[in-house]
This record gives sequence, C-alpha cells and structure tokens, in this order.
Amino acid sequence: MTKNAIRNLLAALIGLWFVGAPWIFGFSGHSGAQWSMMAAGFIEFAFSLLALDKTGWDSWQHWIAFLAGVWFMMLPFIFSFGLGMTLFILALGIVTVLLNFYNMNAES
Repeated sequence: MTKNAIRNLLAALIGLWFVGAPWIFGFSGHSGAQWSMMAAGFIEFAFSLLALDKTGWDSWQHWIAFLAGVWFMMLPFIFSFGLGMTLFILALGIVTVLLNFYNMNAES
C-alpha cells in the first residue's frame, strides 16, 4: 500500500468520524451544524476513496476533499462550539487539508 493510499484512507476515516460527530458530541439537535458536518464528512469520505490511486495538482478528487477540510476548519467558528470541541474539529480539519495537500504534491 502506497503512502498516498494510506493518507487517503486516513482522510476517509476522518470523513466518517465527521458524519457521526453530531451524535458522538450530542449536538444532533442543532440541524445546521448536524447537516453541515454530515455533508462535509460524507464528501470527505467519498472523494478520499475516489482519490486512492490519484496524485498531482490536477486530481479534482483531492481538491474536493481539500475543500471539505477547509469547511471543517470553518465549522467551529460558524456554529460556536465549546473550546475543546472547536480545537478538536479544527485539528482534524487541518489534518484533512494537509493529507490532501501532500497527496496532490506527491509524485505519480
């Protein structure tokens, strides 16, 4: 398994975590935060799997997953989560962005 595939699988797992996060952290009653996090998580999951064998800056699958990571980084500030959850979501968003950046920058 290549480093690219491992990074994509890690990003896909982060996406799955974001799909379940509204129930894990107990904010499923806040529909805006719930649906935003679930949608971006599903996008991250699906496009990370679609990008398993892709590298380079022309990989549109990585760009979509990269943008999902940017959205994760913005979510805590849009929906005003507590400090602990904000830092955790922000950290996972940064990891998502970096994983996709490294995959786009990788050699074919």
